[in-house]
Amino acid sequence: MLRRCLPLLLAAAFAASAQKYTGPRPPKADVPYLKHAADLIPTESTEAKEEKGKKDDVVFAIAGLNSPVRTPLASPIFLFESDKLAPDKLQLFKLESRNGRREILFGPKKQPQAILMKVMHLDSANLYRIEVDEGLERGEYSITPQGSNQVFCFQVF
Repeated sequence: MLRRCLPLLLAAAFAASAQKYTGPRPPKADVPYLKHAADLIPTESTEAKEEKGKKDDVVFAIAGLNSPVRTPLASPIFLFESDKLAPDKLQLFKLESRNGRREILFGPKKQPQAILMKVMHLDSANLYRIEVDEGLERGEYSITPQGSNQVFCFQVF
């Protein structure tokens, strides 16, 4: 029985892997794009400034109280074409809006947890679909490569 099913299973697996993604493609590499139906919206790309906080805390601050890039989706989907940035090294964090800017605090007693994301390879051209694993509450968010001050911001409203 297994011998008869094996060719069918292999054919199905090959057909699934051979399918090409035919939707919209990001116009620029290494920038996460919010997917809204057939539209792609680039996230706000900027640099977080690293500042010394109280004691051994470090504050990463981003200019502006809110990101101009907004989505109503609590579970946003991003398309990402990788060139220099590895999609599996991207992390998602919630930011706090205060003092006219967005910030996140890291320290010995305060280690924000990255929000889980699923990364799926769409085709051989380094195109990836990134989905947030859980629903996001309203607020400001940042996707950042591990070990970098580069940030890609958006707001859930």
